[in-house]
Amino acid sequence: MLSIRHILILLLALGLGVPANAHDPKVTMSTEDKKFNDLLDADWEWTMKEYPTFATAIGDFRYNDKVAEETFEAIERRRKRSRDQEKTLKAIRREKLSAANQLNYDLLRRDLAEEIEGQRFPSELTPLNQMGGVYSDMAELTSQIPKNTVKDFEDYIARLEMVPSAVDAHIARLRKGEGKGITPPSVTLANVGALISNQVFEDPTRSAIYEDVFKEMPAAMTAADQERLRTRAKKVLEEKVIPAYRRFHKFTVDDYVPKARKSIGLSALPDGAAWYAHRVKTYTTTDLTPDQIHNLGLSEVSRIRGEMEKIRRQTKFEGNLQSFFEFLRTDPQFFFTNKEDLLKEYRDISKRIDPELTKLFGRLPQVPYGVIAVPAYSEKTQTTAYYNSGSLEGGRPGYFYANTYDLKMRPKWEMEALTLHEAVPGHHLQIALAQELGELPKFRRYGGYTAFVEGWGLYAESLGAELGMFKDPYSKFGQLTYEMWRAVRLVVDTGMHSKGWTRDQAINFFKENTSKTQHDIEVEVDRYIVWPGQALAYKIGELKIKELRAFATKELGTRFNIRKFHDVVLGAGALPLSILESRVKEWVAKEKAAPTAAKS
Repeated sequence: MLSIRHILILLLALGLGVPANAHDPKVTMSTEDKKFNDLLDADWEWTMKEYPTFATAIGDFRYNDKVAEETFEAIERRRKRSRDQEKTLKAIRREKLSAANQLNYDLLRRDLAEEIEGQRFPSELTPLNQMGGVYSDMAELTSQIPKNTVKDFEDYIARLEMVPSAVDAHIARLRKGEGKGITPPSVTLANVGALISNQVFEDPTRSAIYEDVFKEMPAAMTAADQERLRTRAKKVLEEKVIPAYRRFHKFTVDDYVPKARKSIGLSALPDGAAWYAHRVKTYTTTDLTPDQIHNLGLSEVSRIRGEMEKIRRQTKFEGNLQSFFEFLRTDPQFFFTNKEDLLKEYRDISKRIDPELTKLFGRLPQVPYGVIAVPAYSEKTQTTAYYNSGSLEGGRPGYFYANTYDLKMRPKWEMEALTLHEAVPGHHLQIALAQELGELPKFRRYGGYTAFVEGWGLYAESLGAELGMFKDPYSKFGQLTYEMWRAVRLVVDTGMHSKGWTRDQAINFFKENTSKTQHDIEVEVDRYIVWPGQALAYKIGELKIKELRAFATKELGTRFNIRKFHDVVLGAGALPLSILESRVKEWVAKEKAAPTAAKS
């Protein structure tokens, strides 16, 4: 999965960008193209200024001393701008644009329409859950800021100064939601108090906010500057940041959590059914209804169980599938006893995959990636793994974060599939390539559609055998477990948010159909509860990519080239699934029409 921060970045980026060649004097463009490019140019600049931490994440460091304003006034200002932007866009004559800009126009208009449609739903009233919030923002930012000059450190301190106002803005939003009964379900907030406490230290120099930035400073920086910056950071933490977090902790534990709603489904909230339908549409980029998705999930669960039975018989395990699940969850042979050994194995798997990628891809990214542990302050409630993108402009690699909390929940048999998804050829390869498509507008290079991004990640898991993975039947079962996990999501997410399922129903269905551990299952289910619809994107996207591969293979026969197919799928950045389908079918038609000698 992508990290919460990355998903928020993708959402913030929707519909805002500038083509790389917008001002290239060698490019002849129509008056309408210039008008459109100027619009994108101005809005990209507005986005960088409005969302400074997003700018930092993609390597634009001009606003590194700022954070986004989170007040109701700021939220309404952004919403009004989207409405104004849609009006301005409609005044541009699409038929006068170049073919490339017509697609950019269509994507921008689609994104704006969905964002404006979503303004009827008060999502701003729930900016807190067990996966993140204002309490973790600064700690997460430490891995993305530059740490080279005195100004870099001064900029980060300036951001620390803004924590109290950010906390107050979030409390105001949470109070308003509380008054309307619009809160996350109380069952998902049980650990939030402890997560906030993880950021509160009597000695501020022990906090991740301090240690990850100020503990090791550049050797070229003078001792006087280092001491001055450390002293100032400690003072800001002592006098502003930690008191703000204490205030937030008190509000959350004493006031907010006790009043949080007992229901779990989004449909239980006012206008909740429409709210969920909107999220389903946005995350899947389809018009599938919750019922259709639920039934698709049941069908996929049944199919994958059949594949699992084949592996169980192959291992000669004497017992039914449920017994096999329990064996995989508990047998000591499947678990490490040392966290570093777990990380080392993930790194070894990554390096086994890397040289095989040229078999399946014609183009590979320049940005490297690494494998590191999920931070200790969030590991208990965080998912098994996630990916944070790097930045070519910012000189920062991508990172695959592996959860090392409670090693008895981290089986070896899941590691190959997880690496394929989070690192290569999954999220790192896809996202880094998109960022390096300099011919695309930045809103497409740095934006995304969850069904494409996560669908690609799940599809990437299925490429393991072609990359020399899954030689151990247990690892192949791990791949099926992860595919089943995503099929279960279709059933469980729609079950809870559309069909009135309880949390226990969701957990039991999950446990009946996967070998995931109890804690892992509970973390996952709670994630679906607070993030309605997002979990649907994986299977929906994967099935579409597999459908398109089967179509291209059948149509092209011996002329089908897997490297070309993957380059076509990834060559335009993330796309809505319908547009991806059109792109692949256009490529197939061109390949069929090309002279035989020109084909490979």
